[in-house]
Amino acid sequence: MATKTITLELDAYEKLKAAKKAGESFSEVVRRATIEDAPLTGAALREYLRSGGSGVSLKYLDAVDEAGKHDPIPDNPWD
Repeated sequence: MATKTITLELDAYEKLKAAKKAGESFSEVVRRATIEDAPLTGAALREYLRSGGSGVSLKYLDAVDEAGKHDPIPDNPWD
């Protein structure tokens, strides 16, 4: 099996080491890691929905947009 040497900053190494289970290699830790793409933004989700990929009708999406225009921003969004 081919190998590749990498350099990690200490904090990244410690994070990887903390994720390592007993008897597990670092390669196994990396293989089970979930690497997320850039987080989906509201604008990207909206574009996806409007592109027709979701099956949601444009009429419905237009109604949601219109309703959002009349939805006041709360003083405390966590309540």
